[in-house]
Amino acid sequence: MTWDWGAVGDFMPQFWDGLVVTLQALALGSVISFVLGLVWALLMRAPTRWVTWPVGAVTEFVRNTPLLVQLFFLFYVLPEWGLTFSALTTGVFAIGLHYSTYTMQVYRAGIEAVPVGQWEAATALNLPVARTWRVVILPQAIRRVVPALGNYVIAMLKDTPLLMAITVLDMLGQARLFSQEHFQFTEPLTVIGVAFILISYLASLLMRALERRLVH
Repeated sequence: MTWDWGAVGDFMPQFWDGLVVTLQALALGSVISFVLGLVWALLMRAPTRWVTWPVGAVTEFVRNTPLLVQLFFLFYVLPEWGLTFSALTTGVFAIGLHYSTYTMQVYRAGIEAVPVGQWEAATALNLPVARTWRVVILPQAIRRVVPALGNYVIAMLKDTPLLMAITVLDMLGQARLFSQEHFQFTEPLTVIGVAFILISYLASLLMRALERRLVH
């Protein structure tokens, strides 16, 4: 087996297109998972079971079914109900929804780790509930969970190739397309493997820097 640098050069335009799609899916999926996960966590602390039971049932179902199955369901079944979205939009939402059920648990742990004295102090100061959450509880909880959230960003990156199953041409999708057209597999797959390693490493460095900034 010989390494063909010409094949690498031929693949690069498609690689950059796939990289843009991968980063879009990662960034938007992360935002959805972080925001929706926090919403789930807050709803699970509602005082009534009419809220906590449905939220718990939905999140358990999503967390315990494969992401690939959810992708197929959203992409192929929802159009039969009149809900049609682009492949990338569907993939981004599926990733965000799936991982929001994990970030929910991260937020829950962070909220429960806030000392009881902080709640008591807010009560003693007669702070409104919304202000207590916004000013006292959530800033402390989020600082504690940044490392865990960063781990899920990297996990989402590793799951973006699943979007190829619903026709999204991310990095792996572009590599597969190039390989089928040129009958060369080693070069494009190696390039995207290195790209995933570099992106994961850079993401970990970014999360460490953010963690140090929040802690100090």
